[in-house]
Amino acid sequence: MRDGVAEQRERLMEALRIYGGHYAELSRRFAAWLGLHSTDATAVLEIAAAEERGTPLSPARLSERISLSTGATTALLNRLEAAGHITRAREHSDRRIVTLRSGGHIQERADEFFGPLAHRLDAAMSHYPPRFLEQVEAFMADLNTTMDGHLADQDAVTPRSLRGPAEGTS
Repeated sequence: MRDGVAEQRERLMEALRIYGGHYAELSRRFAAWLGLHSTDATAVLEIAAAEERGTPLSPARLSERISLSTGATTALLNRLEAAGHITRAREHSDRRIVTLRSGGHIQERADEFFGPLAHRLDAAMSHYPPRFLEQVEAFMADLNTTMDGHLADQDAVTPRSLRGPAEGTS
């Protein structure tokens, strides 16, 4: 029985790797469709998604989310703002706090690009009972917490200059 569980976990991890590959490819295609570098498109999507959740990002939080240095994030935000894709606002009572907002056209373009997929994914998930989806949600939260912890452990022992190409990508 133990071998069956190990094989099942391997199949599940392979399925997650495949899903991650599909997600990365969709992100690359969205960037090309917008005529943006993939890192810029990822940033725009992060900003728009945070806004949609009602928790807009600061530049520092965006920097963490997309794994860029603060300097690279500033350059990226300058490009996106100059192109009209985002705005930086001082909405907080503490005027030092900057809030990032996506341009109205970004949400429209994202909906146009990702809308058909969202409908397909919703249809696929509609076949599963809510309790099962709650279990999957908990499972994914556990996996994400585990990955976050592993990445934090690596950050603690890996010099910043060796963390990978995303550090200086813009």
